[in-house]
Amino acid sequence: MVENVVELSAINRVYEMGEEPLYALKDLTLSIENGDYVAIMGQSGSGKSTLMNLIGCLDRPTSGRYILNHKDVFELTDDELASIRNTTIGFVFQQFNLLSSMTAIENVMLPLVYAGVEKEQRIMRAQFALQQVGLDQRRYHRPTQLSGGQQQRVSIARAIVNKPRILLADEPTGALDSHTATEIMALFDELVEQGITVILVTHDGEVANRASRIVRMRDGQITSDSRIRSQKNTPA
Repeated sequence: MVENVVELSAINRVYEMGEEPLYALKDLTLSIENGDYVAIMGQSGSGKSTLMNLIGCLDRPTSGRYILNHKDVFELTDDELASIRNTTIGFVFQQFNLLSSMTAIENVMLPLVYAGVEKEQRIMRAQFALQQVGLDQRRYHRPTQLSGGQQQRVSIARAIVNKPRILLADEPTGALDSHTATEIMALFDELVEQGITVILVTHDGEVANRASRIVRMRDGQITSDSRIRSQKNTPA
């Protein structure tokens, strides 16, 4: 039986901007199944990045209910949210966000350092994550010695090194050429096959069409939610 890993109910995210409140998200309800592959699309200002931040526990809703992996986010402390961000959720960003002073493997090991994993285990797990993204031979290279596609692979390895249930990707191909973007999207396909729930924000229709489901947003609300193909895996 497939379970929901994300359940958002009547979510509002309101910012006080002068006399009139600004609704970045308005009465939004969304459920995402474990192992699903979801693309979130919309114009700038549609609320998709705000939604991504809420799903990733980088921000809290003004009102509504968010159940993440059977836990009520409203009831969690800041330390508990930080732990979830480090263990349950992996993040991939458009600009890679790698530390230039560190090698690829050192960048990948960072979440394990924060999780208190022993050094020997950190090295083994980081090497395995780099193998998964095809960059084991470049593990001692610094970001400036890697191409854009290779840097994004390192950031994906960092995102999956703690074996998260959810991978959030914000415009993951936005800084890449079309050939490299195709390679990165093929890597996301492989992660979905392994059972990771992938949720990505994108403006690119070709990227979105790699997903199993496309959610379109406008003015802080979902305007359409369509499954374009069956899930590539159906975890028990």
